[in-house]
Parts: sequence; structure tokens; C-alpha cells
Amino acid sequence: MNEKTVLVVFPSVFSLNKMEDLETSISSILKIKKQSFSCVRKNGSVIVVETNDPVFASSTIGSLFGVDRIAIAKEVKNQFDTVLSTITSTSMNLLLKGEKFYIKVEGRSSDYLAKDLEIAATSSLIEKSIDLQVKPGLESDHSRLLYTYLTESYAYVCIFVDKGLGGIPYNSQKETMLCCIYDELSAITCLQSIKMGFDAKMLISYSSDSDLLKISKMINRILPSIVQEKITLQFCKMPKTQDPLMKILVMIYLMISIASSRKIKHIALPILPFTLPVWLMEDSTRAVFQKNLMPWIPLAGMDSSILENSRQIGLEKYIVNLENLCKSKFTKRNIPKRKIQKNVSDALKSLKSISLTVGPKNVHDIIDSLRMNH
Repeated sequence: MNEKTVLVVFPSVFSLNKMEDLETSISSILKIKKQSFSCVRKNGSVIVVETNDPVFASSTIGSLFGVDRIAIAKEVKNQFDTVLSTITSTSMNLLLKGEKFYIKVEGRSSDYLAKDLEIAATSSLIEKSIDLQVKPGLESDHSRLLYTYLTESYAYVCIFVDKGLGGIPYNSQKETMLCCIYDELSAITCLQSIKMGFDAKMLISYSSDSDLLKISKMINRILPSIVQEKITLQFCKMPKTQDPLMKILVMIYLMISIASSRKIKHIALPILPFTLPVWLMEDSTRAVFQKNLMPWIPLAGMDSSILENSRQIGLEKYIVNLENLCKSKFTKRNIPKRKIQKNVSDALKSLKSISLTVGPKNVHDIIDSLRMNH
């Protein structure tokens, strides 16, 4: 029986019409990380990666958006007896004594039904695993899922399946988005912009060394999702303020100024509609439109799922800050434009650019580069 171990990438439902972009992202990220692979190919509605080190490759591809699941699997010809034998032998190596298993087969075959294979594989496994004292379970009640996916030509009997980040592939929109990162909410806004398929250009604002360290750690969790070997980041220093609305407006006007000068059309507004007042959203979007730019609110429609997004980039310990923002009450007031413009002008004077090679020392490289620039 001719079988080989491969990586199988299952695109998210929103990436099914962007398979070429996902293939490109996978090839690019593996090259950037200097991981050897012999082939990245599409097979039906999945992408197959042939590599000598599927564990490391799986971890690398797992940082990309546009992926629903990633599996390390055995690839065999889609012939009923061959697939049945592979499911049985693979499952025998995976099952532990006393486990309750469930065999799930999805995909399509021209010669047989997936359900027929499920039934035959379950019977075969019961017969051959008497000594393990395992028993079949239900889809809603099992301790071990044994998953197989069928295409017209091949079957993929999974050894390990991991969950992806969803969204759509990096830069599949073929548009640039300017994002400003200065706290937890704005970091998640940037992450969501990348998840929506934009090429995110990051502007980082900080008020102190400790603030810079905290934000750099957030950026470090975002960078692996950007499919570029070298990334240019913009930094500026801002006076510390306790007024969250003032901070948001200053950042938005700062982005308007930078986007206008650099011909970036889209601006990601760091606004969560569920927590901030309508008048702030309307004033902000109006200000962006007036400069012939396009405002986006990546967090529009998000509710408690924002907490899941924060966990994706390791912001668990900052969730309290987000919850505190949700508890805040805001009254409409006029914030002097002169005060906003003064802060924007001061920030522009402190603007610094650093070029970063994405790697394990991102945080140190950011801080060291800024110290050298200063």
C-alpha cells in the first residue's frame, strides 16, 4: 500500500473562493521560516503540503488566517479497501486503552458513500481492538475523534487535527489598511484587519517605556500572521491621558494625517460599537470621509467574541482592561479640535520608522531599534 504523511490544510468557508491566495501564503510563510517542503498543491477543496517535518510546518501554517483546520494525515489512493485498511491501522496506533472513539468520514467519492466507510471502519476497529477495551461512541459523546477526508483521487486519514484561526488569507483583498496600536482594543482591531484579508500597516503609539514594552508584546503576537519577511513599523510617542475618548480621537486624526501623506486609502478605526457611543463613531467616520479616505470598523458586529480574539494574540491578562471599558459610561461632549491637533502635531514630530525581520527576538529588536533612533 503506497501511503505518505502530508499536511492537509482545510480553508475556512470564507476562503473557498481564495484558494490561490491561501496556497501563496502557505508557500511564502514556509520559505520565510526556512522550512523545507517539496510541494504545495490543491486537491479538491483542501490544500496538501508535502514536507519532511509536518509538525513544525503545521505550527507555522497555524499562524495564518484563512485556515479552518490543519491536519497531519496519511495520504492514500481513494479505494474503499485501501482507505478502510489505513483507517484501521492508523486508529490502532492512536487509541488508548478504554477510550470511546468516533469515526468521522467527510468529502466525496465516486465509488461509495462516506457513511458506508464509517460503518465498515467502525466494525473493523471493534474487531481488531478487543484487547484495548475501546468502544464506539457518538458524534456528541466520544473521547477520540478519528477523522478521514475524501477527495476524488485521494483519502486523508488524519493522525492529528488542529484548529485554525479562520478569516481569509493575508492580503487577499489586495488593499492596504492603516492600523494604530496603542492598547488592547486597538491591537485586536489590527488583528481583525489582517483576518479580513488586508495588508496591515502598523502605527504604534506609546507614552512610556513600560507602555512600549506592553505594546511590543502585543505586536509580537500579531506579526506571525503577516506574510512578510521584513516589516516596517511606525512609532510615535504620546503624552499619557486618562481620557479614553480623547485618546481615540487623537489616534484617528493621527492616522488620517499619515494615511493622507502616504496614499493609504483605508483606515481601521479602533472602535468597538458595543462599548462606545454612536456620536463618536459618526464624528470619526465623518472626519475620515472628509479627507477622501475610507474608514473601516473591523470590530463592528463583534460582541463577547472579542474576548476570544484577545486570547488569540495572548491578551488574556489584559481582558480586565477591556471589561472595564465595557463598564464605562460616556456622555457627549465637545473635545477641542485645537487640543487634538496639538497632540497630533507633537506625535508626528516624534515619528520613527524601524524595519524588522520577524523572528524570536521581535520585542528586543523593537526596543533596541527605538533606543538607537533616539
